[in-house]
Amino acid sequence: MQRYTILWADDEIDLLKPHILFLQQRGYDITPVNNGAEAVELSDSKHFDVVFLDEHMPGMSGLEALSLIKNSKPNLPVVMITKNEEERIMEEAIGAKIEDYLIKPINPSQILLSVKKILDNKRLVIEKTNLNYQQEFGKISMALLDNMNHEQWADIYKKLVFWELQMDEADNGDMAEVLESQKVDANTNFCRFIRKNYESWLNNPNVERPMLSHQLMKKVVFPELASHTSTFLFVIDNLRYDQWKVLEPIIAEFFNVDREETYYSILPTTTAYARNAIFSGMLPSEMEKTYPDLWIGEDIDEGKNNFEEEFLAKQLKRNNLNIKFSYHKIKQLEEGRDLADSVNNLFGNKLNVIVYNFVDMLSHARTDMAMIRELAPDEAAYRSITKSWFIHSPLLEILKKVAEKKVKVIITTDHGTIRVKRAFKIVGDKSVNTNLRYKQGKNLGYEGDKVMEAPKPERFFLPKQNVSTTYVFAIEDQFFAYPNNYNYYVNFYKDTFQHGGVSLEEMIIPVISLTSKNA
Repeated sequence: MQRYTILWADDEIDLLKPHILFLQQRGYDITPVNNGAEAVELSDSKHFDVVFLDEHMPGMSGLEALSLIKNSKPNLPVVMITKNEEERIMEEAIGAKIEDYLIKPINPSQILLSVKKILDNKRLVIEKTNLNYQQEFGKISMALLDNMNHEQWADIYKKLVFWELQMDEADNGDMAEVLESQKVDANTNFCRFIRKNYESWLNNPNVERPMLSHQLMKKVVFPELASHTSTFLFVIDNLRYDQWKVLEPIIAEFFNVDREETYYSILPTTTAYARNAIFSGMLPSEMEKTYPDLWIGEDIDEGKNNFEEEFLAKQLKRNNLNIKFSYHKIKQLEEGRDLADSVNNLFGNKLNVIVYNFVDMLSHARTDMAMIRELAPDEAAYRSITKSWFIHSPLLEILKKVAEKKVKVIITTDHGTIRVKRAFKIVGDKSVNTNLRYKQGKNLGYEGDKVMEAPKPERFFLPKQNVSTTYVFAIEDQFFAYPNNYNYYVNFYKDTFQHGGVSLEEMIIPVISLTSKNA
């Protein structure tokens, strides 16, 4: 077992011999000194794992020694020990980035706890995380054998994400592999659940079903419009539930999280279908039939989401909501900065919709750019790069400015994404779409049943280009690849993040209701 070294500076160090003996008996090596100057000199010339500093020492004070030690070794943990309970002293020590602050008289157990928090924290967190997940593993495994409904599936996915984030924090590779295996099992069973139930959700109004994309505005956003405040809806494209959870602590500095829910994206889990469904309040074939001038089909080489504002206006009108609203779509950094500068002009609107495309661009950039592939090789890194972007983005600036007013904020997305690992061979003609997680066309050829089929697109409320059009969705962590240049495409797309198919990550997505703390 590793032995840690502690430098302890106190002008009454002789009186602390019982404490020092207590720590030595537990495997810690203590170097005692009786003044701040010697503590600074020793910390500069030798290695220590932690320093204890008495705040009130003759000559060089503990705070002066702390400043010099941190200037020389900013990452060396320091614990301040003092009789002084002045708030000014506490704030000065905390501002100098101490690890702990103890008030005399201290007892040996206090010292031991402080040391363990600093030096043994990682090991203790790993051990506790392992133990807790091992207990939860059995419960989740048993649940996967049950005939769960859509709410129970959402709960299972949230639990898996919770443990993923716990493993990230503990940097626990071995147990993370067990969790990854359980996620694979969960996705296999979830895809079976969707294949069995999705069609009836759309066609049978009497079955229990989750909130779906086309119901989001009516069920979550429109009820807020009855209040006297303005409502801001942020649709962050392609934001998975786990990505929301790493952004939540940052957002929670400015907002109270009133309600965290999930809903299910429609199929295909793509921007063209799912996000248009959000703003139109309709399923894809209904959009095509009702608004043929706004719906852009797969056979047309044009942006599929160019009419979201028009779809939203028509949905508001259908629901007799004659309100003033704004719509902004942010696709470039400068567009985000411009909106951050002008956000004060929006508070007079009853509804403000802001679509932010960054996460989707990151997903596609990860496929196309070698540097992004290096930065985000797995889910943990993908979450990390999302968090880093958000901290430095105009979106955070916009949210901070919105938080200064008494408004309602809703954050959601249109679909998630999954890291694909296994190729599934499929054959199609030139008219077949290029998405890796779903295919639609009239001559699709494939072997096996490891897909979700929609031979009658009308039952899935999907448009048909011609009478023989069918849709096929990839399930679990698969992606479609053509036999031509098969090995090239497998190597190019394996371990990239894709969307359009059926998985927990793509379909179960967050919708968050917030109110400002400052207001």
